[in-house]
Amino acid sequence: MKKAYVGGAVVTMEDARPAAQALAVEDGRIAAVGTEAEVLAACPGAERIDLGGAALLPAFIDAHSHFSSVAGGFLQVSLAGCADFAAVQARIRDFLRSGGGEKGAWVLVKDYDQADLREGRLTASALDAAAPENPVMVQHRCGHTGVCNSEGLRRLGVTAETPDPAGGRYGRDGGRLSGYLEENAFFQNIRRVPAPEGPALLNAYRLAQEEYASRGIATVQEGMMVPQMAPLHRLLLDSGLLRLDLVSYPEFSAAEELYRAFSAGEKGYRGHYRLGGVKIFLDGSPQEHTAWMRPQSAYLPRTPGGPAERSRGVMETAAVETAMEWAARRGVQLLAHCNGDAAAEQYLNAAAAVERRCPGFAALRPVMIHAQLLAPDQLPQVRALGVIPSFFAAHVYHWGDAHIRSFGPGRAALISPAADALRAGILFTFHQDAPVIEPDMLETVWCAVNRLTRSGVLLGPEERIPVWEALKAVTRNAAFQYGEEADKGTLAPGKLADLTILEENPLTVPPERIRDIRVLETLKAGETVYRRADA
Repeated sequence: MKKAYVGGAVVTMEDARPAAQALAVEDGRIAAVGTEAEVLAACPGAERIDLGGAALLPAFIDAHSHFSSVAGGFLQVSLAGCADFAAVQARIRDFLRSGGGEKGAWVLVKDYDQADLREGRLTASALDAAAPENPVMVQHRCGHTGVCNSEGLRRLGVTAETPDPAGGRYGRDGGRLSGYLEENAFFQNIRRVPAPEGPALLNAYRLAQEEYASRGIATVQEGMMVPQMAPLHRLLLDSGLLRLDLVSYPEFSAAEELYRAFSAGEKGYRGHYRLGGVKIFLDGSPQEHTAWMRPQSAYLPRTPGGPAERSRGVMETAAVETAMEWAARRGVQLLAHCNGDAAAEQYLNAAAAVERRCPGFAALRPVMIHAQLLAPDQLPQVRALGVIPSFFAAHVYHWGDAHIRSFGPGRAALISPAADALRAGILFTFHQDAPVIEPDMLETVWCAVNRLTRSGVLLGPEERIPVWEALKAVTRNAAFQYGEEADKGTLAPGKLADLTILEENPLTVPPERIRDIRVLETLKAGETVYRRADA
């Protein structure tokens, strides 16, 4: 079926012709872009669809998130809005009373940040009071730490004598376990919690797709595929449920196993699914003081006169280079989680060494995920190596005030240095790391353009970028990051009709109103995958 969209603003994201009046779709691809007369002449007999003044853009592309975790969130207890331990306990009790979990079954909890709670960090004993007979695992919003209750620790076999793993630790209070799990201690144990199965899981995946599509997104990411996810992905593929494109990145330690299991998706999409490369972790998160910092940019002391902190890396440099060489030999992309400038330094130096030994690694478009504290002096090496920083730009709003407390206003002003990258000629993308925050692309664009914290502080005005450049980061630049620029990211004849319709044009509304724009419809290959009920 042929369709012609007219009567609105067509934002092509193409430099040569950034705006048009109309666009035609035929057989899932864009057939024509131009004036209404040009498009209707190029596609005679097309169904005419009046945009009613709305804006038509390329569908947004998720440069980094965790699709299965977003799905799993629909089966978890949310602590959003909880201000103290009593509210947390009430939320968990309500979940159990309403049938959310059987006696003895694991209870997973999301949307936790100790900064929101009057008493600070949750403890095992506080969770025991809410669920004494159920194992409980609470995940911090940053995705790098968590808290278990006593029954959860018992089920996992974690005792006071359990040694801390490399790159992680178990919290202790007077020799007893507090329930706190940091970095590898958390990662290793969260994987051992049984995953949901069957109809409940498929429904959660369906809801996750709807969540992304409702934000104008048509390509999503599984940003860290571990072996325990293989049966979930197999179920998802066999069900035929996927309507959005899903790009999955196995963790390096299980890459060979997962590439064998999903080899049919290695070179292209099968049932909207493909493998994109491999993922490694180099440090933690700045809001938990586990991002790895250089001496000159260490965290401010937590208490007056206390020691400055730098945290540490979680991979030896030799192991980082091994992963990079594997990616180079296989000809696949490598994504590395880097928040701190010391982690960025390790990544860049390792990439330079591997490029010398395996020329062509840089051509595979390696990605630095988050790049929160990438420093100005590191940008020349980023450009020289062809590294793509994918900035978590919404940190400015969601945790900017916390970064000011952690680093001071000067260093905090340089988080997500998109304008510095732009001036250096570096291509970058934006993401939300969902479920850390909702996959709200328009909020992220708003953050990059305005750089306001929750308290209203203008954080790093020199790092604000134009709306056009922010939109590029979530469309054409993101398509380039995936190596899919021939099919996605701009509106041009021959490309996939992955489209989003917004009630207003982000390029023409006042910048402070960008995050209030509503998504009216999202299309994948010309087919509607989301339509707002009142659109």
